[in-house]
Amino acid sequence: MNNKEIAQILEEIGQMLELKGENPFKSRAYYNAARTIETFGQPLRELGGKAELGKIKGIGTALADKISRLLEEGDLPYYNDLKASLPDGIMDLLKIPGLGAKKVKTIYEKLKISTIGELEYACTENRLRDLPGFGEKSQEKIFNSIQLFKKYSERFLYPVGSGAADSLLAYLKRHDSVTAIDIAGSLRRKKETIRDIDLIAACVDGDRPEVMAHFTRYPEIATVDVHGETKSTVTLKCGIKADLRLAGRTSFPFLLHHSTGSKEHNTAIRARAQGRKLKLNEYGLFSGDTEIPCRDEADIFRQLDLSYIPPELRENYGEIEAAESGVLPELYSGEPFYGHFHVHSTWSDGTNSIEEITRFCIDQGLFYLGISDHSKSAFYANGLTEDRIRTQHEEIDRLNEKYAPFRIFKGIESDILADGRLDYADDTLATFDFIIASVHSQFSLSREVMTERICRALAHPSVTMLGHPTGRLLLAREAYDVNMQKVIETAAEYGKIIEINANPYRLDLDWREGRYAKKLGVKTAINSDAHALEGLADCRYGVGIARKAWFEAADILNTCDTGTVEVYFKKK
Repeated sequence: MNNKEIAQILEEIGQMLELKGENPFKSRAYYNAARTIETFGQPLRELGGKAELGKIKGIGTALADKISRLLEEGDLPYYNDLKASLPDGIMDLLKIPGLGAKKVKTIYEKLKISTIGELEYACTENRLRDLPGFGEKSQEKIFNSIQLFKKYSERFLYPVGSGAADSLLAYLKRHDSVTAIDIAGSLRRKKETIRDIDLIAACVDGDRPEVMAHFTRYPEIATVDVHGETKSTVTLKCGIKADLRLAGRTSFPFLLHHSTGSKEHNTAIRARAQGRKLKLNEYGLFSGDTEIPCRDEADIFRQLDLSYIPPELRENYGEIEAAESGVLPELYSGEPFYGHFHVHSTWSDGTNSIEEITRFCIDQGLFYLGISDHSKSAFYANGLTEDRIRTQHEEIDRLNEKYAPFRIFKGIESDILADGRLDYADDTLATFDFIIASVHSQFSLSREVMTERICRALAHPSVTMLGHPTGRLLLAREAYDVNMQKVIETAAEYGKIIEINANPYRLDLDWREGRYAKKLGVKTAINSDAHALEGLADCRYGVGIARKAWFEAADILNTCDTGTVEVYFKKK
């Protein structure tokens, strides 16, 4: 087991102890241990046994024994026994946003409800309304959270699907009979969330049974749902379904294009073919009964008088018209990428010091780093007071001298207050090189008030960029109600950047809104919002969103060298 898996088990033990009404200090010990391990700087396997585990702050002898057992055997009887002692389904209730162990315990003890379906029905009968600690508004919120959970329960974040698909793809490529293979579907289009994995492969007809048998022997499969010669479906151990479809070498480009989608793009492309008296489907391109050969997808587009349309753009958002006119953008490839801007350190709620982050970035071949810890309103995240800002800036000055020519920019993620003000006076704001303004509270304001709140912050002379502009958490929390068109127009008016927050739970700016930002000349920055070193790698997911938003290298601040960024910040 890795650190993340062990932390998850410890978290669940804490929840189960709380559900059983055990001593709160006991459950809290497991919660704290889970947080510690989740952010621990190295794999626990490398520590060398229980004695070393016990040296970790907050990990006592009993916890060290359990963690050691998980590391060695991947199983823990104590965990299994706790789970068996609880009603079936009750742990699923904890997946509903807003429901903690304390409330779930009350619901079960008072109403004997242990499943999400029972809870949803109880809400419709107002059975939660009169429970201690609940009420009508609480009941309504739980009901709405259940609807949100049901809406997203069969979807997965892009990195989960991408990681599983890449491993499966590498496995299938090892088979000698596979002459071509690629990922298709929403994964290939870099959608924020995906439902399943689509793979398209080419082989000769006689090899299909052997290739499909190889597919269904993949070690990470939980169940084989459908086993055929042209299509098979499996469910992976991570819960995602994966489809493999086989084609001949000549039909492979057509099946890949068709399976990549989107449905709207395919419909528009087929209509274009029909307008040229051609027929396009997953098997080929035809003029009457004559098949028109195409070596690859680029050939398909060429036959339809279009330049090649990258998969990320195939959403029927104007890409066909742009391809016809020859004005498709040269999408940002991820290079160059000179540095990060939205990064948190131990000064607020990060797990690494500024020096550790600096050395990591230098090792990665980067040229600059923007430290942007939380501001004082984020007291829950150890936000910086004015005195601490001065001390942090002194540290950054020392590190800049030590690691020159690498440059550390002084930034802050300043909270946008409910009325649109920032939470520092102007003289304090003036001490930073750049300022990210973000909403972290009061998400339920009306559309008009929320829009005015953000626009007022963007109008502030000290603000450089807007952080996670819609506040969404994918598969967990909807975006707050805001007129993003007006926000983007305000950013354009005042020359402000709107970040693409590359954290896979956010991927915010939404790429659909990014199209409008690109049109108005609003720059973006691909920001990891990292709270630990490994989080810096999330920028690769932001690249996918930037491509879907039609952004080119010149539209992205991270592609600028150090001197250009310095000039840009001073000018703003």
